[in-house]
Amino acid sequence: MERKGIALAGNILTDNVKMIGSYPEKGMLVTITDESLAVGGCVPNTGIDIKKLDPELDVYAYGRVGSDYKGEFVVNQMKKVGLDVSGVKVSTTAPTSYSDVMTVSGTGERTFFHHRGANKEFNPSDVELEKVTAKILHAGYLMLLDGFDKINPDGTTPMSEFLKAAQALGIKTSIDLVSESSGNFYKVASAALPNCDYVIINEIEAGQIVGIEPRDKDGNLIEENVKQILSKLIAFGVKEKVVVHCPEKGFCLDKSGNYTAVASIKLKKGFIKGSVGAGDAFCAGCLYAIYNNYSDEEMLSFANLVAVNCLSAPDSVGGVTHKDRLKDCLN
Repeated sequence: MERKGIALAGNILTDNVKMIGSYPEKGMLVTITDESLAVGGCVPNTGIDIKKLDPELDVYAYGRVGSDYKGEFVVNQMKKVGLDVSGVKVSTTAPTSYSDVMTVSGTGERTFFHHRGANKEFNPSDVELEKVTAKILHAGYLMLLDGFDKINPDGTTPMSEFLKAAQALGIKTSIDLVSESSGNFYKVASAALPNCDYVIINEIEAGQIVGIEPRDKDGNLIEENVKQILSKLIAFGVKEKVVVHCPEKGFCLDKSGNYTAVASIKLKKGFIKGSVGAGDAFCAGCLYAIYNNYSDEEMLSFANLVAVNCLSAPDSVGGVTHKDRLKDCLN
């Protein structure tokens, strides 16, 4: 079988984006100046971004939503741009997952209040891997997928077994995850890594897995620590490359030891309208670049540009456009 396209499996939700002037102190009140309903989660964010970058590329969505207006909304938004949503299951027992996203006007800083909803029910049996025709399968977010994150007695997880099964069928695998403070973070993440071809995560998540701080006590990035983090992640058994993104730079280390770092694009004051979805946009840029055999430097530069486009809009996908027009937002 000649595999084509990119499949996304994991979190599907809505973002209830609320714009505020500042984040209030405990017990205080702040006015919501604007609000909107938008797609959220790994599958809609990353999938829609990829499809907007290249409408000709086949993109497949797998996950669960509830039988409610939010589920209908997010599925319709994916269908509108051309995603194949035949792999999205509808739960009759749980509502569509959602996040209330409090976004500070001017800085784009955001705080999430998340309801797990139907994502709790999504599990490996919902994806018939034998019928997946995509070249790459990207799964996320680990730590927010109860049906995949359970730790088995032998140390494996349903996610690690799912990824291994996909690789056995000739599908390249990729993951993303979320920062989480429970004692299971290391176990869930480390179990998946040996069955990944690509890992695309932020510096906080990466450092948390290997126990190395990417920043000093003042919040400054320590690039030498990031290099060590990348090396340790590769040592877990990642087959192809590990990518780590942060506001300052994007980093990549491949299985041969080739290290690449590309600085982020400097933006004019007031450019950022919202940062929700920026990590998924960066991930979409990486997946598209990997699919099309870009060099690691080209991949990081492209992913940075996709993320910048995302920052130009308050929601998670509104700012991303066709790959040939990405630089227009900088003018």
